[in-house]
Amino acid sequence: MWLLCTGRAELHHFDRPDEVEGGYAILSHVWDSDEKSFQDMQDLRKRCEADGTVPRDHASDKIRESCIIAERHGHKWIWNDTCCIDKSSSSELSEAINSMYRYYSLARACYAYLRDVSRNSRGELCADRSDFRESKWHRRGWTLQELIAPGLLVFLSKEWEELGTKMELAELLQDITTVPSAVLRMEAPVSSMSVACRLSWAAGRETRRLEDQAYCLMGIFDIHMPTLYGEGQHAFHRLQEEIMKNSTDTSLFAWDSD
Repeated sequence: MWLLCTGRAELHHFDRPDEVEGGYAILSHVWDSDEKSFQDMQDLRKRCEADGTVPRDHASDKIRESCIIAERHGHKWIWNDTCCIDKSSSSELSEAINSMYRYYSLARACYAYLRDVSRNSRGELCADRSDFRESKWHRRGWTLQELIAPGLLVFLSKEWEELGTKMELAELLQDITTVPSAVLRMEAPVSSMSVACRLSWAAGRETRRLEDQAYCLMGIFDIHMPTLYGEGQHAFHRLQEEIMKNSTDTSLFAWDSD
């Protein structure tokens, strides 16, 4: 597991997420077109070592600001899915995708950055068609597990100011996402929900790649399987097969990924 040092935005490797001294924070966000990769951050580190500067000062706004807010809250490390996975390694990518729910569940804090919600919206989060309700973050496939897994989830505006926590906004989030507030508050385990119910939470959510419609649900079902980009819809069929191996809940067949 690679983590960014919040003070410098340099990558460091750890064998296990539960062995990181002091724990770590984690970022949840909707990807932009100009996200920085693992290699980008390694190249930046080399340039900064050569000229004696700090990588965080030259990092993208998202990386820099997420490091700053995590450091402000006492976190030495932060994980960001754009730059903390070496995607040139298919084995590392597959391991990270299979471990992602665990990464989020073990994080000391998760920061959900909503680039389409202004700090001026804080007083009207519950209003019909508010920026918060309409945020793209609620419609992405991967952010479903990022909503459910962390114990502490803090929503941030596009100005990186706090809007509220998952616990504080549980009823509103249930209305937006259909995930029961009891699950969001950690009062009911995800496993207590029927298969069809859990699958229904993903309805209408979008992913960049077809296979991710299945891969983004693996953690919610505690499923581990190889990721094979290029397999298309077969990924969901494999997910169904894995769920069937571990459950007698036939509600699985009441839901179609299309």
